Amino acid sequence: MTATRYLILAEGFSGDRHYGKTMWGVVRYRRDAVAAILDSARAGETIEGIPVVATVDEAVRFGPTAALVGVATQGGRFPPAWIELLRSCIAHGLDVENGLHVFLADDPELRELAERRGVELRDLRRPPADLTTASGANLAVPATIALTVGSDCAIGKMTVALELDLEARRRGVRSLFVPTGQTGMAIAGWGIAVDAVVADFVAGAAERLVVEGHARGGELLWVEGQGALLHPVYSGVTLGLYHGSVPHLLVLCHEPGRRAVEGAGGGPHPIPPLSEQVELHERLALPVREARVAAIALNTRRFDEASARAEIAAAERETGLPSGDPVRFGAAGIVDAVLAAAGIQAPTPEE
Repeated sequence: MTATRYLILAEGFSGDRHYGKTMWGVVRYRRDAVAAILDSARAGETIEGIPVVATVDEAVRFGPTAALVGVATQGGRFPPAWIELLRSCIAHGLDVENGLHVFLADDPELRELAERRGVELRDLRRPPADLTTASGANLAVPATIALTVGSDCAIGKMTVALELDLEARRRGVRSLFVPTGQTGMAIAGWGIAVDAVVADFVAGAAERLVVEGHARGGELLWVEGQGALLHPVYSGVTLGLYHGSVPHLLVLCHEPGRRAVEGAGGGPHPIPPLSEQVELHERLALPVREARVAAIALNTRRFDEASARAEIAAAERETGLPSGDPVRFGAAGIVDAVLAAAGIQAPTPEE
């Protein structure tokens, strides 16, 4: 089977780390080769060595086999100009992978065009049709389950899980990243976007993911966190994911300097001290499987190096837990903490 080569659609957003997060996630952790990035405002440039083009016509010479919607727009809808862009991708015979809330396969015109060209429209956020409530199969998974949780949304829970998985696998641990959102799915090539699941079935979706993660060979599963327990808008999906994945261990993600939850009305909604967050997350575990926070992962992007290291030291003093920024300073310390807490010994080179 020919490996997928993506044309990442990032029109107008390739320079935006927030709304272009799918593009940046795939560029950083791409499973398949990225052939090109489409953003007419930056045509002729390169991003991480990947050529940027203005049109699908220009992209064809780089040999893409699929187009990936690389943006997360406000409200999850396509800007009007993108409809013609999607038509062009389909007309050139490219499959289209889409992580927005609007499903391309539900558009009669695009669906008809795709059928004529023999290409697939893959809506990553469309939940499996046969989801159910959790059955208890999650508790029988013979793997260590670690879930990334956070003090707020958009602070790097997916990135932390990916970095910890990479570090564990470098050590020879049978480790696996478990994707629960559209960007993680685009990177890993499987998963369920739990924020698009009917509320009653969120825990069932999380259960299915950890069962499948072990079936895929994972003995240490890093479940990508979503939302935040402290966020009044997204706490529902956070708790459903927590209870459905029944983690043994948690990695608490936090951005130093962020004092209040962002993107929630009726606030401000203050973010409590890290020590209180550790207690909150541990207290909300299911009685059948208590979970404890093994380490703190900080996002120190807004600090210079000296200040970042000071924030890490302060987090360790406050919580008594190993802390670090796995993107900036490496994931070794946090992986050490998780392996120790789980009683996992990394294989020696002879093994």
